[in-house]
Amino acid sequence: GDLKFIASDADSITAVNEIPLEDYLVSVISSEMSDTAPLEFLKAHAVISRSWLMAMLEQKGKQALPVKPSRIEDGEIIRWYDRKEHELFDVCADDHCQRYQGIGLSQGGRAGEAVRATRGLFLIRDNEICDARYHKACGGLTEDFAAAWEDKEVPCLSSVADSAIKRPPIRTEREARNWILSRPDAYCNVADIQILQHVLPVFDRETENFFRWQVEYSRTELEEIIGEKTEIDVGILHDLVPLKRGASGRIFRLQIIGSKGSVIVGKELEIRRLLSRSHLLSSAFIVSIERDPFNVPARFILQGAGWGHGVGLCQIGAAVMADSGFKTMEILLHYFSGASLKQLY
Repeated sequence: GDLKFIASDADSITAVNEIPLEDYLVSVISSEMSDTAPLEFLKAHAVISRSWLMAMLEQKGKQALPVKPSRIEDGEIIRWYDRKEHELFDVCADDHCQRYQGIGLSQGGRAGEAVRATRGLFLIRDNEICDARYHKACGGLTEDFAAAWEDKEVPCLSSVADSAIKRPPIRTEREARNWILSRPDAYCNVADIQILQHVLPVFDRETENFFRWQVEYSRTELEEIIGEKTEIDVGILHDLVPLKRGASGRIFRLQIIGSKGSVIVGKELEIRRLLSRSHLLSSAFIVSIERDPFNVPARFILQGAGWGHGVGLCQIGAAVMADSGFKTMEILLHYFSGASLKQLY
């Protein structure tokens, strides 16, 4: 690609790499998953990565990008992250964009073959290109769009079971607890190290427990993390109360209760960031509290499910489907309800 520099403001410049769309996709797929992953999965990934990019560019062309959505008032911190400040360029490497680690990462191998084999193919629903999202592992159920982003329904981004068996969405705290404490059959419920090494890039293989996981904090450590992330002193932390969950069990509205007051946080990514030095694997978790002899919380235990926001294609689940013999179209139709493939160039 061609590198150019643009003045961002009076004090800085932005380096922009101009590359052809299909070359960009090869690098995205090589960055997201291993080049040894099944070809049918990589082809499915090429289709959704191309679809996401074009859907995002179409939205960008129709209206000016909004300021990063946030609300910090009346005891609430509600944020989500989607195409942040792209006035000067189309895509980047932030949380709301596709993982991209440079055009030199891979131009051959299966990633290149997958992009060439699907050139010009898009995922379509209702005569529009699907805003195809994806994540690492859903935990057994994928999530609805609104749990992570705007409060609206996106038909091709609705919750589905990550298995051949249909499962109802999570509706209550009791259902969430039972779900998260179980290990249901699911495509992404895979512990076989060889399969994971086959589909995950090296830097993702360090995360071994992702289908079901557990994180523990002393109360004082969690108070410190929350204080650093929110700049709010809640005092002695008393409880973490889920107020709203999505269909996969992911919390997108959480109340943090302390001796000096409480604060409500959301959506799913903000919750993951505020309860970890880096970020939790997902916001699909339940909370257990160990108390001292004076009934004051001493330890918080978070037991969780899945890896990522859970919306759209479950990468590990889709890779396992391909490894089991499913074809590209079968994988796409499983995760994107009512969609179809269309050749647009």
